[in-house]
Amino acid sequence: MKAKNHSPKLHRQLGLFDSTMMVIGIVIGSGIFMTTGLMADALPSASLILIAWILGGLQMLAGALTYAELGAAMPKAGGQYIYLREAYGKLPAFLFGWVAFIAYLSGTNAAIAVAVSEHLGSFYPVFSTETSLLSVGIFSISGGQVFALSLIVGLSLIHYCGVVFGKWIQNVFTVLKIGTILFFAIAGLFISSGNHLDLSLNPTQMSFGTILTGMGIALVAVNWTVGGWDYVTLAAGEIKNPKRNIPLALLIGTVVILVLYFLINITYLKAQPMASLAGEVKVGEATARILYGNGIAGLFTLVIIFSMFGSLNGNIMVGPRVTYAMAKDKLFFSSAADIHPKFHTPGNAIMIQGFWAAVLVLSGTFEELITLVVFVNFMLWIAAASTVFVLRKKQPDLERPYKVWGYPYVPAFFIIFSSAIMINTFIASPQQSLMGIGLTLLGIPAYLYWKKS
Repeated sequence: MKAKNHSPKLHRQLGLFDSTMMVIGIVIGSGIFMTTGLMADALPSASLILIAWILGGLQMLAGALTYAELGAAMPKAGGQYIYLREAYGKLPAFLFGWVAFIAYLSGTNAAIAVAVSEHLGSFYPVFSTETSLLSVGIFSISGGQVFALSLIVGLSLIHYCGVVFGKWIQNVFTVLKIGTILFFAIAGLFISSGNHLDLSLNPTQMSFGTILTGMGIALVAVNWTVGGWDYVTLAAGEIKNPKRNIPLALLIGTVVILVLYFLINITYLKAQPMASLAGEVKVGEATARILYGNGIAGLFTLVIIFSMFGSLNGNIMVGPRVTYAMAKDKLFFSSAADIHPKFHTPGNAIMIQGFWAAVLVLSGTFEELITLVVFVNFMLWIAAASTVFVLRKKQPDLERPYKVWGYPYVPAFFIIFSSAIMINTFIASPQQSLMGIGLTLLGIPAYLYWKKS
């Protein structure tokens, strides 16, 4: 008689609501409260700014529909890693996981944690990165770094001890985030600031070339702000009824984000003249001050902190599922493939990610790493989306509970549009893009090492 396999496995504990909150909560961080002012600096036209948000939103929706087919057909932990492996082999999949772990996911976690500290430092200076707690030679540790470390360690431990508590944190903070943004945006539409919203297409008489350049800069900013909707597929191995819930979570989540972003941008544009909006980094706080006064503007900083905290929580939840999938293929530290027998989480993978994010916080290199891999991240993002075409030919008999609407035009739109932004990113920052490619190629020796081992 064959012995039963009693090795612990991931449990499907995330429902449709949990998965949708994950999509929304991860995407909405601090970007929406900051990027519009930067966009206005490059593109001083309310209509063109709104068009940029619409185009970026359509791109996000097309990508979500594309990933929905892949996620429903292959609902396993690792998301893009799985799609790339099945379509192109283990090396491209590993390079995605390498970039995600070394720089993008871990670096983003470090960046968000430090940003939370910085915002909290406006109330309590001890939590600012400007406040030094220990200095030995060239090495120093600030209060902001200590607080960022505590956030990463604390949330990592929570997710180590189970999915349920982590998902409730995500749900509560995301619901608060949605309600606050909705109230702020809708109330702002009815409060007069004395500013006239000029919806003429080109009020400053920019040349066509200037508009194209400005639109390119604006779309990069939009992409940064809407990035992360695909992260839910990384946790596909723990989503209940994934054939139904992954497509629905991606669709509902991206539509809700689109509506919220469009409404809050109309409020920004209505509240401030373009001259004062252009270049304003804290556009959300500045708008709150104009509409509601200084007291409410101070509270708005707390809204941003809660928003970033929810995004960090979601990132820490899903990120280790990539290294877990890599370890299962024997392409990462073998311990990362272990599932905790009691908590049913990839506990070691969570701790490894938390450790590396902590190193990046202490070293202060996370911003440089994220900047380096923006171009590469676009490239791998597009490559993962292209697997929808490859796998339809390579695995025609694969069960596909959901097939992307508008195939092949919707995936093609996402790939072409994303490629245009990727090329613009390379033109704007060729040296950083090439360095990012170099960092990615450093993953090849690591791949060969683990493959040989």
